[in-house]
Amino acid sequence: MHSKNTVRYICKEYNSGNRYYYKQEIITHDSWGNLDSLTWSTPRPISKATYDKRKKEGFKTEHQFIKKNPAPVIPLRT
Repeated sequence: MHSKNTVRYICKEYNSGNRYYYKQEIITHDSWGNLDSLTWSTPRPISKATYDKRKKEGFKTEHQFIKKNPAPVIPLRT
């Protein structure tokens, strides 16, 4: 189990209103003593309930708004 200092919970919200929740942990590629080897892990999906629970417990949380333009519509010729 990671401590409050080595884990973060992320909510990504898109223009469509969809929200996706992730967890990231600090990992090392060498040793914990080598600070240059520390990095965030790949985001792993979690539930909204887990995100809300951890936020209430005082873990670090981020809410990111992702603004993407819709994909262009390419007409097909037949």
